[in-house]
Amino acid sequence: MTASVLVETGRVETETRPVPTPGPGDVLVEIAAVGVCGSDAHYYRHGRIGDHVVTAPMVLGHEASGRIVAVGQGISESRIGERVSIEPQRPDPNSAESRRGDYHLCPHMEFYATPPIDGALAQYATIGAAFAHPVPDSVTDVAAALFEPLSVGIASIRKSGVTVGGSVLIAGAGPIGLVCAQVARAHGATRIVVSDIDPARLDTATRFGATTTVGPDEVADLEPVDAFVDASGAPSAIIAGIGAVRPAGRVVLVGMGASDLTIPVSIVQNRELVLTGVFRYANTWPTATALVTAGLVDLDAMVTGRFALDEVADALDADRVAGSIKAVVFPQRLAREGAMTEDGTTAQRASDQQTSGHGERNEEMAS
Repeated sequence: MTASVLVETGRVETETRPVPTPGPGDVLVEIAAVGVCGSDAHYYRHGRIGDHVVTAPMVLGHEASGRIVAVGQGISESRIGERVSIEPQRPDPNSAESRRGDYHLCPHMEFYATPPIDGALAQYATIGAAFAHPVPDSVTDVAAALFEPLSVGIASIRKSGVTVGGSVLIAGAGPIGLVCAQVARAHGATRIVVSDIDPARLDTATRFGATTTVGPDEVADLEPVDAFVDASGAPSAIIAGIGAVRPAGRVVLVGMGASDLTIPVSIVQNRELVLTGVFRYANTWPTATALVTAGLVDLDAMVTGRFALDEVADALDADRVAGSIKAVVFPQRLAREGAMTEDGTTAQRASDQQTSGHGERNEEMAS
């Protein structure tokens, strides 16, 4: 198979690697689409995120979908052919965290594209069968890949406690902020305020659930909200957001920014705010499927760039392009093989799909 490999900081290369063999309890997935996350770009540019340091060549990408093509021992062959969204986690089922249901916090976690674990920017990848979630035909390969960032939004809004008629302030109108806004709307929030320093991003936020948008200097003048979700990681945004929360409200920190931060403790104490964080997620894929199939969340509309597997460097830098929201890579396609169709396949491959009779689904057919 072909894989895109981060060989050193600032350099990715395509390599030929053996197709992985699914172990007991695993499935082998032919990867259809991979969303590019900010963490991927950070590893690419800096070689580390906090204590997670890239010390050897590594495959990036943890937002993935595809089709099961082989199964390991103990898994029914009836799963072969299923279209799936990958939950990119391998927790230790015997850890205390996993046993109590917090498997995403397992200290022995093997997570796609977190050193030294390879991710999904390759033509094939293996994952535990329970973490390969079937998706209905109404869900595109792209949307199925983006169930991963959607899951961050689901976990965040769950922790915020926002429900019908509630209000929330979301700092940051990037991909996570936008999915948080959509999930908050699906939860019945009637006042969804999004703040960002970029006016263009604020315009985008109104298309994805925001009822009000404000610049950083306007947060202090807001009517108090039930909850604040930070998806920016910016210290100034966090401090301002905490000040905008009503007494007994909630603060959820999602964005990855400074390792240390001075917060207004007197506000947290005097208002009895609940302050928590979101690192990953657990038990969110059923909710993600329900939200997307019901039309309550639109993930396809967030895609602003499509790339082949040998264009990963461009995909990783797509966030520097004005108007970019989410880049998606199609690992079964190589740019050198021909022009890409709307669904991310080469023109020749698309033609083969239409005439083969194998029933392989592509995005164009789904729409």
